[in-house]
Amino acid sequence: MPYARIYSPSKTAMQQGKAKTGYWVLEYNNCDTKFYDPIMGWTGSNSTDHQISLTFKSLEAAKNFAESLGLGPVIESLQVRKIQKRSYADNFRHDRPRG
Repeated sequence: MPYARIYSPSKTAMQQGKAKTGYWVLEYNNCDTKFYDPIMGWTGSNSTDHQISLTFKSLEAAKNFAESLGLGPVIESLQVRKIQKRSYADNFRHDRPRG
């Protein structure tokens, strides 16, 4: 059965802030068989659905869209980043753990 992968992308390593986050991406993952082209050496498929990636503002909108197409939504949980507040002066504290 074909299904749709729904996830919220995390920030890239090149970003400091949270720009371009907070939306949900739906990617098709059809179970179409792939074939090998012996002349060119490429792997091909009869479907181009795996090349499509749709963005939604909310998880519910993405889930409803997948269900309307008859796709089973597989939702990857949102990974929240833990931020440890530290100051530069903490590097020079006498009671800091060494190691």
